Amino acid sequence: MNKLKYLLSLVTQPRTISSSSPKEQLLNCLTYGLFTIVALCAGFLLWDLSSSQRDGFFYGKKDSHTLVLDLSHSQEVILHSDADQRKRNGNCTFWDCLNIYKCEHDRLKVYIYPLQEFVDEKTDKVATTLSSEYFQILEAVLKSRYYTSNPNEACLFLPSLDLLSQNVFDKHLAGAALASLDFWERGDNHIIFNMLPGSAPAYNSVLDVNTDNAIIFGGGFDTWTYRPGFDVAIPVWSPRVGHQHPHAAAQRKFLLIVAQLNVLPRFLRTLRDLSSAHAEQLLLLGPCNGMDLSTRCSFSQHHKLMEYPRLLSHGKFCFVGRSLRLGQPDLVEIMSESCIPVIAIDNYVLPFEDVIDWSLASVRIREFELHSIMQKLKAISNVKIVEMQKQVQWLYTKYFKDLKTVTLTALEVLESRIFPLRARSSRQWNAIATNPRATFNPLFLPSLAPKSQGFTAVILTYDRVESLFLLIQKLAVVPSLQSILVIWNNQKKSPPHLSTFPSISKPLKIRQTKENKLSNRFYPYPEIETEAILTIDDDIIMLTTDELDFGYEVWREFPDHIVGFPSRIHVWDNVTMRWHYESEWTNQISMVLTGAAFHHKYWSHMYTYAMPGDIKDWVDEHMNCEDIAMNFLVANITNNPPIKVTPRKKFKCPECTNTEMLSADLNHMRERSACIDRFSKIYGRMPLRTVEFRADPVLFRDNFPDKLKRYNDIGSL
Repeated sequence: MNKLKYLLSLVTQPRTISSSSPKEQLLNCLTYGLFTIVALCAGFLLWDLSSSQRDGFFYGKKDSHTLVLDLSHSQEVILHSDADQRKRNGNCTFWDCLNIYKCEHDRLKVYIYPLQEFVDEKTDKVATTLSSEYFQILEAVLKSRYYTSNPNEACLFLPSLDLLSQNVFDKHLAGAALASLDFWERGDNHIIFNMLPGSAPAYNSVLDVNTDNAIIFGGGFDTWTYRPGFDVAIPVWSPRVGHQHPHAAAQRKFLLIVAQLNVLPRFLRTLRDLSSAHAEQLLLLGPCNGMDLSTRCSFSQHHKLMEYPRLLSHGKFCFVGRSLRLGQPDLVEIMSESCIPVIAIDNYVLPFEDVIDWSLASVRIREFELHSIMQKLKAISNVKIVEMQKQVQWLYTKYFKDLKTVTLTALEVLESRIFPLRARSSRQWNAIATNPRATFNPLFLPSLAPKSQGFTAVILTYDRVESLFLLIQKLAVVPSLQSILVIWNNQKKSPPHLSTFPSISKPLKIRQTKENKLSNRFYPYPEIETEAILTIDDDIIMLTTDELDFGYEVWREFPDHIVGFPSRIHVWDNVTMRWHYESEWTNQISMVLTGAAFHHKYWSHMYTYAMPGDIKDWVDEHMNCEDIAMNFLVANITNNPPIKVTPRKKFKCPECTNTEMLSADLNHMRERSACIDRFSKIYGRMPLRTVEFRADPVLFRDNFPDKLKRYNDIGSL
């Protein structure tokens, strides 16, 4: 304030202007006026700074104190029995239980509540006590880029209340403690860490505390309790993990090691039988009498004492099975020894499943197929085992090696939902940076595929010339078509001369194959210069120009999916205990038939050169199921379902007789059901994803003038 008074005095004190020339007087006046303006501006600036400091703000930011993680600074809070508690909202989604308007910054900001000791007013019982594990979590957030000491700028709020293990706290007091938090407001924008949910005898897979709308970072979710896109699945931490022992796969003596202590009895009996039948390849371990959990004893080797989890480094695969709680520390312990997890829990939501592609680093097996686990593992090649082992090692180091890493990974997953434009791609989450040959899907593009490139139509034909010519004429007028490639699959008869084909404005090429194989439609021909391929049968002549052009636009947004028109679904038959191919008209789909579908040319390379097992040879031998094989391939790599476009469901050629069509064969449907069963066994899982989704043009069914619609000619059912 003294500086302010001094500057103002310079402006306001009287001044005498000596007699001089008019020019000098004008110059003095201008100089005095400029000095006055500068002095006033400086004075107001100093006044603003001094007032800001008095109010505890500096340039509009609150001068809050950084949290001190010291129990001596904790405050005692008395809990009242009438505290308003609300049960967990099981229907929460990202859009209705998260106040996105609190997240105004470009980065996620997390406020941590001060350390508090919540005490019941009647019994003096403490709600929870701070564990060393939760202290590490709080410390990780406190020292991270996410932390803010100002609750006014926070997007998320993290209670200092330790709810990691439901074994050690009173769930009613914990709910009252949450409800008493200053910024609780029904739990909106609050995150709760919990690794061991539930209690005897039910052992629920989610925290039994009244958390209302709070986001749960949980270690025991199943598919019923997990709220996709809202909760975050995290691992159950183990204090026994240490440095990795990445033995090469060839040096690992056992194909499978089972060292989990709490496997349910019905599964343990199956594992004992397998251990007897495969004594040299399966090591089954149990607890040692009078010893702690850092040791295991072998049932088959005269109770040989082994150090845990170090012993896991002797196995190529390590078992994780169902117990009373779905989430177990065994998963992290297994990964710490670079052993490939074999997960036999049907509905378990794996840690960070939203971003981590676990198919690259684990084997999932259905519980009722546990008896065939050794057969499935033996079918995996040594090359694949080495690749998966490296992926496990990389994932552990990147996301699981300590509680700090787990905490920051969970926050980044949540941040990627709130700020999707700043999120890492799936390739960045899963690809080993130092290994350019790591298995990953290369199609996670940061933007739309280029429209100008267009698509190549690949027509598989045999001898239906009239239908082929009609299809070429229809395709030629599609604006996004770049070229047409006709695959003549008849070796007994030459294709018509190019001069007899319809005259079109787009490039047209013909290739006659050496063998009549359905897989010829997926060969990566050098004539295909575009990323997008439309595979289409010569009898699919009912699709309109708008339908094809719209299908290409949808593919541009989802280039890693199969995008097409005829759809099918696979269903499980509880009577025959087999998969069944269903062609009825339903709202659910899991396959799009490649008789009229767009796909990226990368999938043609994968189908031709990297198809698992003998699937490709079987398809060519039986002249069936090439479209199912392609759907399996794409779904297994991307974990994404196909996309059906437009409502059309009828694709039979009205001019074609049934005797000419493969689908007229009575054995056709039975063979396709057998295909699904066979392919799922080769893959070791069912990769197909069932969805209720269809992409339609905007306004195409609305009562608007046609000139307002981009796509008018969209076919009906």
